[in-house]
Amino acid sequence: MDDTSKELFALRKAAFAKGDKAVLEQVGEGKDIMSILLNANMHSTESDRLTDEELVAQMSTMLFAGTDTTSNALARTLHLLSMHPDVQERLRDEIIQAADTYGQDIPYEQLFELPFLDAVCRETLRVDMPLNFIVRETVGDSVLPLHQAITGIDGTPIHEIAVPKGTMVLVALAACNRSRAVWGEDALEWKPERWLSALPETVGQARVPGVYSNLMTFSGGGRSCIGFRFSQLEMKVVLAVLLQHFRFSLTDKKIVWNFSGIHFPSMHTDGTTPSLILKVQPLREE
Repeated sequence: MDDTSKELFALRKAAFAKGDKAVLEQVGEGKDIMSILLNANMHSTESDRLTDEELVAQMSTMLFAGTDTTSNALARTLHLLSMHPDVQERLRDEIIQAADTYGQDIPYEQLFELPFLDAVCRETLRVDMPLNFIVRETVGDSVLPLHQAITGIDGTPIHEIAVPKGTMVLVALAACNRSRAVWGEDALEWKPERWLSALPETVGQARVPGVYSNLMTFSGGGRSCIGFRFSQLEMKVVLAVLLQHFRFSLTDKKIVWNFSGIHFPSMHTDGTTPSLILKVQPLREE
């Protein structure tokens, strides 16, 4: 993986050195991830510029690190759409209408402006995020303020916790995303329409530090997921293509979502290989 990333980086860097014409003659015409990273890096200030090693690492992260998370998020979305055919039909109508207006390859800007597609993706990433938790190690002594005070064994209210350097901290992403105190009593329900109107005031008041939509799905801060926007693009493009041509529904096979660092679908409770059996019907047959 590292050798492949370095090879691609060297090719793109050589093309940039030769000028715009050489870049446009490359596969993707300068619109591939590495070319975009190189171009952005070249136009950054000296203090913000990344080294070649960091650029290669970022490309590896974008291309390889998010494959399982994004693919399983897509699988979860298709499963949920199969469970809720009314939602699937509403989403399909929106996508087909956009395709009739802009063509089957809906442009990036218009794709991201589709409100119900966005709502379906957000709600899936809120309720059924691929990762339930992440682990971080503190790089220095710190004090962790608590959003709500807890009561110690002696009855004293505790408003903050001392966290020494080197402490392993488990961040419960799902607990935040599904909190009834934040999202309301229906927090555990998959309801895409919640994103089509004003969210509860408690969502804004919670001041969730995530990089995406008041959620912790992609974490937050300097160690947040660099590919969170790319992941959304992948989900929306794939859904837009599939739902224009196919209808998805459940079979008589039970689908079990197991967890092995990442949630994945299986046909058995002890299954170790991802598999999702759905009925896929071409729309042209209807």
